[in-house]
Amino acid sequence: MRLLQEESRSGPPRRSALAGLTDQWLAALLGGGAETSGIGGGVALVAVGGYGRGELSPRSDLDVVLLHDGSADTAALAALADHIWYPVWDMGLALDHSVRTPDEARKTAAEDLKVQLGLLDARHLAGDADLTAGLRATVLADWRAQAPKRLPELRELCQERGERHGELQFLLEPDLKEARGGLRDATALRAIAASWLADAPREGLDEARRRLLDTRDALHLASGRATDRLSLQEQDQIAAALDMLDADALLRQVYESARTISYASDVTWREVDRVLRSRSASRPRLRGLLGGRGRGGSGSAQTPAERSPLAEGVVEQDGEVVLARAARPERDP
Repeated sequence: MRLLQEESRSGPPRRSALAGLTDQWLAALLGGGAETSGIGGGVALVAVGGYGRGELSPRSDLDVVLLHDGSADTAALAALADHIWYPVWDMGLALDHSVRTPDEARKTAAEDLKVQLGLLDARHLAGDADLTAGLRATVLADWRAQAPKRLPELRELCQERGERHGELQFLLEPDLKEARGGLRDATALRAIAASWLADAPREGLDEARRRLLDTRDALHLASGRATDRLSLQEQDQIAAALDMLDADALLRQVYESARTISYASDVTWREVDRVLRSRSASRPRLRGLLGGRGRGGSGSAQTPAERSPLAEGVVEQDGEVVLARAARPERDP
């Protein structure tokens, strides 16, 4: 509690310190539980999701996986899990927990996109570090191999969420996490980058994300609740906590951050679409070449990207406005 009340330590330093203290506490719980249950090894405690990224706001949930190699007795493993989970619940903290082997975690991730996204940020807390490292390597390899299938699913998830919660930059009481341009979209950009298919424009993105996280921290402290909705009655108090003039100044900064994230999302998803279309188009050409078609056969022809004229010297291609091939901007005064 003292950490949360320290005005000199806020923003990323406070989130990092809060995550660090939580790490130490959970590591001690694992150690005590392992001794009590008689489990000598083959287990690891892993933080995932926002906790895995070290981004603990004052009222954040704890997302934790108790990873095991399958060698422990079922009753002993259950006793170990109880030794960790119950103290967390007794503290009144929200806990999203699971007990899995690496293979079970991998199977669940393949079936549930949200689980897979959380595991992309897996971070070792305590126990067998090799167990965590193996899971991280497997999850990342699976994500990159499955990206052509998974990224369209992620985009659909983002679009549905945006339709439900609206455009953050236009809302009087925005949801900092779920609205379009919010923290969920920033996390989706991290997942896209991890796929190696595309990356987001970096300019201003980290700062925009930091500002939204700082605002959420202040919101949690002002409301005393795990909420992401910036309600009207709390905006002046939150502005004061962030050393801003008033609620209008707070909203201007929040909206600017949302615009930065929304722009980065638009650009990145267009690039994902372009890459996936390019891969899809290359397969028939490759099949034609491997099938031994002649030089003039359809297998060797490459279909150019469609370009739609918009104005003199300007066309639309792959969802972007670009110069026409015949354009000569250096000759235009």
